[in-house]
Amino acid sequence: MGNAKKEHILFLTGKLAERRLHKVVASMQPSDFSYEIRNIGVSVAALMTADMLMRRLKDIETFDRIIVPGLCRGDLDRVSHHFGIPVIRGTEDLKDLPAFFGHDCKPIDLSRYDVCIFAEITDAPLVDISAILRRAEQYRMDGADVIDIGCLPDTPFPHLEEAIIALKQAGYQVSIDSLEVDDLLRGGKAGADYLLSLNENSLWVTKEVDSVPVLIPDPHMDMPSLYRAMETMAKHGRPFIADSILDPIHFGFTESLLRYHDLRREFPDAEIMMGIGNLTELTEADTTGINAMLFGVISELGINHVLATEVSPHACSAVREADRARRIMFAAREDSSLPKGLDSGLLSTHARKPFPYSRAEIEELAAEVKDPSYRVQISEDGIHVYNRDGITLAQNPFELFSRLELIQDDAPHAFYLGVELARAQIAWQLGKRYQQDEELEWGVATRGSSEEEKIRLSRAAHTLKDKDFKEGYQEPGPTLKASRARKKKQK
Repeated sequence: MGNAKKEHILFLTGKLAERRLHKVVASMQPSDFSYEIRNIGVSVAALMTADMLMRRLKDIETFDRIIVPGLCRGDLDRVSHHFGIPVIRGTEDLKDLPAFFGHDCKPIDLSRYDVCIFAEITDAPLVDISAILRRAEQYRMDGADVIDIGCLPDTPFPHLEEAIIALKQAGYQVSIDSLEVDDLLRGGKAGADYLLSLNENSLWVTKEVDSVPVLIPDPHMDMPSLYRAMETMAKHGRPFIADSILDPIHFGFTESLLRYHDLRREFPDAEIMMGIGNLTELTEADTTGINAMLFGVISELGINHVLATEVSPHACSAVREADRARRIMFAAREDSSLPKGLDSGLLSTHARKPFPYSRAEIEELAAEVKDPSYRVQISEDGIHVYNRDGITLAQNPFELFSRLELIQDDAPHAFYLGVELARAQIAWQLGKRYQQDEELEWGVATRGSSEEEKIRLSRAAHTLKDKDFKEGYQEPGPTLKASRARKKKQK
């Protein structure tokens, strides 16, 4: 064992990152591999291509593996086949390379899961068939396995059967969700795969249809009634899913978790469902964290199905989050590890390592730049902007403007619009409220600016606006229009 041959790895890099790569790999020693580092002859890793690697790499027969920077977008499978040596894409940031080797260079497999997601169309009686099909397709793209048709109390649903038939013809598994037995009976006869929900007093419906019922206690929290319904279905050899009902916070949430625990203990092999909407919809908090916690419980208890809803605006990505959470928790459980360091999909407002480079390291990088193009990086100290002429640091973009040598004569407008459009883009992507000249509100995720700071930044924005911008800006100011006209004429 002590004489086992070390793996010999070739690291490829570009000119700007070569010195840093040497430092990072050296910091990982001693290790279970030997290595060589080669500069492939490009300035940055993103310029590497498969053809370039196949042309320029020579004398590589002694290597067991080749690792290229994560920013390289070439077809590495083709390169691997060409050389007969595994060529692997490493990390985009050199600082993540040690952690990358901690996983033995193997990407985390998130293709597997063992939880089925029911995604509910909550207002189905109020929309037409085409709208139901569009919503179903979106849910399927987000990861849903079953489309749940939600009925509404005291609301006619004349096209219920037509909706189920259309969904089945489009290849969906379908469930019908109603408090009215008549809706469930109609849905089952139309071909629904599942019925949500039946209790011991409405089990007669299962004699009329072949749909798999989701069983619930009646009255609420009466677990013996749920157990009796389950035993009746098992006695008749019929499949079923049991749901002991998840309650909202301060309305029995903790007790409801205990009921799921008791249900699994009493019936270790039963199919169990948890409807997560009572927590994601009724808690004013980012649903990514809520889903992460819930799916941790779901994973530990071996719950097989979840019902997800997207009614409240803040829960608009609940199905996608459920899909990612089930994959993360499955991978962690299979690896007997914590659900950490596997995937960042549920980190919507923070990053595990937000500042990989210190101020000193960024200043060292800036000293290597020999061209006028601006680079932007962040550290704990703020925003760093640099080119061959120097580096500047600030914590708010407006503070940087007077220090930058911008060429355009309409630079104030371009800069102001850049900041505002970036804020607007973020707000749009995340579904947040946006108001021009105001910072985005992130709740407890950030420390709020002082009132004095807000006033100062607001004045700065309006100063820019006053030059050429009309109140409630809609059109570019005269300076910006003139600049565009000159550029158009020059072309």
